[in-house]
Amino acid sequence: PSFRDGFLSEANLGSIAALNEIAAARGQSLAQMAIAWVLRGGRVTSALIGASRPEQVTDCVAALKNPEFSAEELAAIDKHAVDGGINIWAASAER
Repeated sequence: PSFRDGFLSEANLGSIAALNEIAAARGQSLAQMAIAWVLRGGRVTSALIGASRPEQVTDCVAALKNPEFSAEELAAIDKHAVDGGINIWAASAER
């Protein structure tokens, strides 16, 4: 199966839509929320962003304006990103 078949299922697209709603409620893009999520807790000290244009760097740095998550936000993110089957860490460990 292709990447598209494995990750772009109807269920995963629904999870992406829900994650976009959480990000919008936080005043962030999904990419900004993802960066803030990666950097939360202090175990990860940097996030590779892969920006190719200056405005992408500016957008990614804006994630630092709202780095804190409520318990409710984390639970909702986990519901869609981990429990929803998009747990990239588990997929990576299985390879």
